[in-house]
Amino acid sequence: MSEYTAIVQQSGEWWIGWMEEVPGVNCQERTREEIIETLRVTLHEALEANRADARLAALTGFEEIRIAV
Repeated sequence: MSEYTAIVQQSGEWWIGWMEEVPGVNCQERTREEIIETLRVTLHEALEANRADARLAALTGFEEIRIAV
């Protein structure tokens, strides 16, 4: 399981948040708990979509290699 960093802040009556490491993953919710859960779900969906896009672009004969940073 990988870990990512969420940036969250309250803005008026709303909580807004972003994932530092993944551009485009940002959300808005009414509570801190909701923003954390929504960011988690949205991050998961974005990573799955990116995986699917990469596999589709490679078509066939590709190799998957795990890289840790």
